[in-house]
Order: sequence, then structure tokens, then C-alpha cells
Amino acid sequence: MLSDAQGIPLAVTVSGANMHDSLALKPLILGIPAVRSRRGPRQRRPIKLRADKAYFSTEHLSWLRERGLVARIARPGIESGERLGRHRWKIERSIAWLFGYRRLTIRYERKGSHFLAFLGLAAALTCYKELAKFAT
Repeated sequence: MLSDAQGIPLAVTVSGANMHDSLALKPLILGIPAVRSRRGPRQRRPIKLRADKAYFSTEHLSWLRERGLVARIARPGIESGERLGRHRWKIERSIAWLFGYRRLTIRYERKGSHFLAFLGLAAALTCYKELAKFAT
């Protein structure tokens, strides 16, 4: 799952349990929809990316740099992940919002595409609920 600074889901995906998380980084980044702003020039994508130590590699950093994203990823063995802890709770809260839907807590579907459809529906409902707060 990839979310913005307020915890609103931007992109979700489903992978196998035996797949490393860093392999899902590129598809998630490519799945980010266009970001629009009310004032000023329109931005087409987010500017910063915060991630765990698991996503740190020279390949990922150069790929993100090519796309114009500033990566803030703690380096393994050098930096502690405590500084990212200030921002990590937002993604943890977003995941908790998604798993608040009973259908997603236990995977009943055999096909991953069906589970991904329910996950996308839950993400859309979560976005709607959060954005409805701003409208009222």
C-alpha cells in the first residue's frame, strides 16, 4: 500500500506471501494517480517518498531519482529507523482502516484478482470517508 501524507491510500497491490516487499515498490510507484492541487501549478506526482530499510538499494534509489522523487529511506546498519517512525504511523493507520472491513481480515477468495478488487473497493471507500470530512 502507498499513501499520501494524510494516510489516504494512493495505490494498493496484492502479492504472494513469499515475495519480498521491495519487489512491489516499482509497480506501486507506477500506479500513483495524478496529484492535483487547488492553487498554483498542478503537480503530476508526489515529491517525496518515505520507506523502510527493506526498500534501500542503489537500483531503487537511482530509479526513484530518474522519476524525480526524493527518497527518504534509512540506510541499513548506518541510520536507525526512528526518524521514520514519526511518519510510519500514518501508513499503519491506513492499513488498519482497510482491515476494518471484515471481508479483508480473512482471505476468503481463491483468486488474487478478486481480493484485489475488494481491496480497491475498500481503499475507495476509505478515500471517500476521509475526503467527506474535508467537504463538511
